[in-house]
Amino acid sequence: MAYTATNTELSASHPVYARVLTALKNFGNAYIEARSRQGAIAALESLSDAELAERGLTRDGIVRYVFSDTYYL
Repeated sequence: MAYTATNTELSASHPVYARVLTALKNFGNAYIEARSRQGAIAALESLSDAELAERGLTRDGIVRYVFSDTYYL
C-alpha cells in the first residue's frame, strides 16, 4: 500500500521563497505606514480655528495642505 501526500503550502514546499515573500510584504507595509500622513492631519485637526488661521489654513484645507507636495490641486 502506498501513501501520497501533497503539500500545497508555499512555506512547506519552498521555505526560501516564503521568507522572501514575507520580507517583501513586511517591507511594503512598513513603507506604506511611513508614508502615511494621518498623524499630520490629526495634529492640524486638533488645533483651534484661530491657530489654523495663524498658519494661514482653514479647516477644510488641511488635507490639501498636508498633501500639497504630492498633488497639484
